[in-house]
Amino acid sequence: MKRVVVGLSGGVDSSVAAYLLKEQGYEVIGLFMKNWHDDSVTISNECPWLEDSNDALLVAEKLGIPFQTVDLSEQYKDRIVDYMFKEYENGRTPNPDVLCNREIKFDVFMKIALSLGADFVATGHYCRKGTIQKEGKEIYQLLAGIDGNKDQSYFLCQLSQEQLAKALFPIGELTKPQVREIAAQLDLITAEKKDSQGLCFIGKVRLPEFLQQQLQPKEGIIIEIDKNDSIYSQLKPTFDSLEEQLQFDAQPLTYLPTMGKIVGKHQGAHYYTIGQRKGLNVGGTKEPLFIIHTDVKTNTIYTGQGHDHPGLYRTTLKVNPDEIHWIREDLRLNNGESMKVLARIRYRQALQKATLHQFESGLYVVFDEPQSAITEGQFVAWNIDVELVGSGVIS
Repeated sequence: MKRVVVGLSGGVDSSVAAYLLKEQGYEVIGLFMKNWHDDSVTISNECPWLEDSNDALLVAEKLGIPFQTVDLSEQYKDRIVDYMFKEYENGRTPNPDVLCNREIKFDVFMKIALSLGADFVATGHYCRKGTIQKEGKEIYQLLAGIDGNKDQSYFLCQLSQEQLAKALFPIGELTKPQVREIAAQLDLITAEKKDSQGLCFIGKVRLPEFLQQQLQPKEGIIIEIDKNDSIYSQLKPTFDSLEEQLQFDAQPLTYLPTMGKIVGKHQGAHYYTIGQRKGLNVGGTKEPLFIIHTDVKTNTIYTGQGHDHPGLYRTTLKVNPDEIHWIREDLRLNNGESMKVLARIRYRQALQKATLHQFESGLYVVFDEPQSAITEGQFVAWNIDVELVGSGVIS
């Protein structure tokens, strides 16, 4: 009998995942990961992990499976929280959920599970795993979940073949309403529970305050750039090669304070991200202001009016050579090669037509249509049809 360790988070998805595995004849063990216990930054009266671990325990009892809690808060701090601070300090916007899957759930947690004699680790993600044979070798695929509204394959875009080999996603074939229905029929305490928001496993964290504990506030200016500024109509230089052109196109525009007018002050450029609209506290503009660029060196924020401001859009982004990740190693591009894909730069974005170009200097993703708020530090993931084949950090 194969043994599976399920990451029981205290939510409805992992509860139903555990039930389905038991129905399929696996020996199931429930494990709750405690990744955080600094209550000073979670929002007041909710102690999310206590409530969640309690719910997870009740679910395990109801399903008749063994249950224990593992404290991974030290690894979580080292690998996720410290990384987030570093990224924000450098003016990049990290994605802790993608990282949490790569570093915590499918690494630290998986090693604990395997040490308990598990054959597999299962989570309540809305995605599916496929297996194909190629040259006599088994290759694992990461496929989108059936529920188009909830497909979470993006969050797993950094997994490796070794990690996928040991992973199971029991609810990938179901929709969210079906999952809730099963939980209701089983009378599980999590059946009606709202989906968790906020950082994975930390609960609702006030991000600015969380960051302010480490990053000192420092006042700077907010500048508004007119959408008809000459920077948006500059002629492109001529290029000797496609690589040169892509390098140019992937560079964000360079803004200077002299190009616009000062419309307000902020408490630190490192607290803000491109495309952000809330939290600027600048009124009196005809259309809402969006952040089009942040400069952490000069501590300046550049904004533009309206979501169609040209400063928000680019067609090309770059992934540095050491941050290119292929789930399907067999499809990895050689220098000079290109590939048509469907890509997204954030969770829940519809897949966009794009072309990958691999060069010595890095991987370039060129979208057919300009994309809004391409943000350094976030992950771009690319698909062939419903299969997510690779990803990388936007540089």
